[in-house]
Amino acid sequence: MAEFGFNEHHQNETINYMRFARSKRVLRLKTIDTCFEDLKDSRLVEETFTVDEVRDMLDGLQAVVRGEVETELIDTAHTNVLLLRQLFSQAEKFYLRLQADISELENRELLEQVAEFEKTDFKSTNKVNQEISKPKLAPLNEGGVSELLNKEISRLQEENEKLKGRLRTLESQAMSAMDEKSQAERALKDLQKIQGEQQLACRSQEISSLEGTVSALQEDYQRSLHASAASQKDLQQNLVSAKHDLLRVQDQLALAEKELEKKFQQTAAYRNMKEILTKKNEQIKDIRKRLQRYESDE
Repeated sequence: MAEFGFNEHHQNETINYMRFARSKRVLRLKTIDTCFEDLKDSRLVEETFTVDEVRDMLDGLQAVVRGEVETELIDTAHTNVLLLRQLFSQAEKFYLRLQADISELENRELLEQVAEFEKTDFKSTNKVNQEISKPKLAPLNEGGVSELLNKEISRLQEENEKLKGRLRTLESQAMSAMDEKSQAERALKDLQKIQGEQQLACRSQEISSLEGTVSALQEDYQRSLHASAASQKDLQQNLVSAKHDLLRVQDQLALAEKELEKKFQQTAAYRNMKEILTKKNEQIKDIRKRLQRYESDE
C-alpha cells in the first residue's frame, strides 16, 4: 500500500473521496462515449462524405465533447471546494488554521504515488467492502463552537473557584500565623516581666541579708567592746575589714546589677545571678566563721 503520511482514518477518507472521483470520471467518460455513438448513429449513414460534411461533423462533435469536459472540470473544482469547506469548517471548530501548498498539486512524484495507490490498493475487494462501512465525513455542527466555548468557560470557572479556595486557605493561614505571633509577643513580654521581678526580688533579698549581717557585726562589736578592751583593736580591725568587705560586696553587687541589666536580653541571665549569689554566700559564711573564732577567743 502506498503511504501518504496519514493515519488509518484519514487514509480511509482519502480512499472514499477517490472512489467518488472515479465514479464521476467513469460517468463522464460514458457520456463522451455516448456523444461519439450518437454521431455514428445519426450522421454516419452514407458511404461517402465530402470534406465539408466531415468538418461539420467533427466541429459538432468537438463542441459537444468540449462542453462535457468543461462541465466535468467545473464540477470537479466545485466539488473540491465543498470538500475543503468541510475540512476548514471542522478545523475552525478547534481554532485551527489549515494551509495548502498549491505548488504541491503539480508535484509529479506525488501524482505518481497517487496513481500507484489507485492501481494497487484502491481496487482490492477489501477496500470495496470497507467503503460500505466507512462513515461519511462529519458535517459541521452549528452548536460545536458554542459547546466548546461553554466547556472552556466551565473549566475556567472551576479553576477560578479552586484559586479562590486556595486564597481563602492562605488568608486563614496568614491570620493564624499573625495570632500566633501576637501570642508569642505577649508571652515574651510576660516572661521578661516575671524575670525582672524575680531579679529585683533576689537583689532585695541579698541587700537585706547583707544589711542584717552588718547589723549583726555591729552588735557583736558593741558586745565585744563591753566584754573585753583587749580585743577592741582586733574587733575594730575586723569591723573595718567587714565594712571593706561590705563595700566590696556592694560594689560587686552594683557591678552585678549592671551586668544583669546589660545581659537581661541574653539567655544566661539566671546563671550569672546564681554565680554572684553563690560568691556572696561564701563570703558571708567566711565572715561568720571569723566572727565565731573571735568570740571563742574572748
